[in-house]
Amino acid sequence: MNFRDNLIESEAGIERVVKASKRVAVLGIKTEQQAGQPALYVPEYLVRAGVEVVPVPVYYPDVTHILGKPVFRRLVDIPGEVDLVDVFRRPQDIDAHVDDIIAKKPKAVWFQSGIRNAAAAEKLAQAGIQVVQDRCLMVDHRRYGSR
Repeated sequence: MNFRDNLIESEAGIERVVKASKRVAVLGIKTEQQAGQPALYVPEYLVRAGVEVVPVPVYYPDVTHILGKPVFRRLVDIPGEVDLVDVFRRPQDIDAHVDDIIAKKPKAVWFQSGIRNAAAAEKLAQAGIQVVQDRCLMVDHRRYGSR
């Protein structure tokens, strides 16, 4: 299989990723104090929609729970499998997380709206992980998740 097949851009591919994502680790999640920011209201929406969200904040070292769920500092520390890693990081900050993502082996990684990192996406795709770039998971979940 060509690794490019893991770079998901078609609507059918997006729909498959959304429907397969029952447990989502949110890398770069914000806390309730940042309620107006996408990195909190998107995972809040997912929780309301019945998705299991695992918070992985990058900052806020004193925070132990977000959205009532225990936080993890690294993806590899999360027990069990993760279907999707939803990434709220600036494109240039993603590279620092690639090895952690690959070590966790999620089925897919989702770079939120406005986030593209071709080198990181290619490395993840070559590791057998599907990658969606520059899309809002909340928008696509509303479109495909409830069908």
